[in-house]
Amino acid sequence: MTPAGRFAPSPSGELHVGNLRTAMLAWLFARSSGRDFLLRVEDLDRARAGAEAEQLRDLEAVGLTWDGAVVRQTDRGAVYAEAIGRLAAAGLTYECFCTRREIQEAPSAPHAPQGAYPGTCRDLDPAELEFKRSTRPAAIRLRAEVAEYTVRDVLHGDFIGVVDDFVLRRNDGVTAYNLAVVVDDAAQGIDQVVRGDDLLPSTPRQAYLAWLLNIPVPEYTHVPMVVNSDGARLAKRDGAVTLADLARTGVSAADVRNLILQSLGLPAGTLENALAEFRPADLPREPWVWTGP
Repeated sequence: MTPAGRFAPSPSGELHVGNLRTAMLAWLFARSSGRDFLLRVEDLDRARAGAEAEQLRDLEAVGLTWDGAVVRQTDRGAVYAEAIGRLAAAGLTYECFCTRREIQEAPSAPHAPQGAYPGTCRDLDPAELEFKRSTRPAAIRLRAEVAEYTVRDVLHGDFIGVVDDFVLRRNDGVTAYNLAVVVDDAAQGIDQVVRGDDLLPSTPRQAYLAWLLNIPVPEYTHVPMVVNSDGARLAKRDGAVTLADLARTGVSAADVRNLILQSLGLPAGTLENALAEFRPADLPREPWVWTGP
């Protein structure tokens, strides 16, 4: 299997400038290292009708090319179930009946982030388990055997993050992101993950899960986000930030591509031309503040 990088959007709406910048960076990292570049649609949750087609159109409009067919997570339920089955057979899962509110209100370890699971259902006795099964469906959680895990990131160096008993499958039967992304990356031969640095805190959980499943941990690069003038993560509410909205103001997809390339210190033009000048060590380490074209 050829080593690969990837871009994996959720089809919840149109891509904005920040998403497109991350996609272009993932492409540049993959192509500059001789890897394939793959696309995966992470449509287990929050899929909006027509969004996938819009996203693929916009990626093509800024010059991205990819190898092979687009993979969709909704086609891969059996693969996720097999991975959860392996963990269960090793005694590394348990049923959880807690609501989100109960988790938020429960006391947790001093070092744990807000919302980290405090282990409420970890050691239920058989009578408690049977009672709770009669009250609501269960989520499946990982029975973590560590409290933290270290990952190596190209831009951030060693990063130590909390590992709690995170969800593997929700109580509505939908596979959780942290499991799906690990299984999918391994199945597709993805050994390079380039994504926004807002996802860095969850990465130790994924690397630990990969270790438990005897899956190679990919090379991680978490790149700076695009933010608005207030320093908040860019969103649709910030005005013309998608290709469609910008086109209505007279800004073309090529213009957007050039603005993104310039924000990375790369020459305007095609992605192939920018590739010749791309050096990961020279990338900006601070967020890019979007103030419009």
